[in-house]
Amino acid sequence: MEQAILSDKDLYPSEEIIFSHIGKSKPLWLSLLGHIHSYYPDFTEEWRYYNDGKSWLMKVQYKKKTVFWLSILEGSFRTSFYFPARVEKTILSSPISGSLKEQFKKGKDYGKIRGIRIIYKKKRDVEDAKSLIEMKLSIK
Repeated sequence: MEQAILSDKDLYPSEEIIFSHIGKSKPLWLSLLGHIHSYYPDFTEEWRYYNDGKSWLMKVQYKKKTVFWLSILEGSFRTSFYFPARVEKTILSSPISGSLKEQFKKGKDYGKIRGIRIIYKKKRDVEDAKSLIEMKLSIK
């Protein structure tokens, strides 16, 4: 598994720091964040240091609903989306990649929710994230 970085509690993840770590994934970062800022201006983004994981995570929210968590990796970044297990049919019939559907289907249950993680390597990953954002917002 890819290891999250940004473990220095006193070093806030500025764009300069983020871009120095994500490297060639910067265009994917700009595409995802540009999409969010254009289509979802009411989303809030908050970087916080979490002691349990000893790293900085960005929580993206709409009102009180967490849409996804974002962490920085060396050479990339990762988003983690959590959905109730009851929406499995919606996930499986969605346009996301087969590997993400399989990840959800076989994923560990955290109570009544399961996660989908995307590590950004190609444009398709951003498209999958866009679909997951729409699904997240449509679920009550």
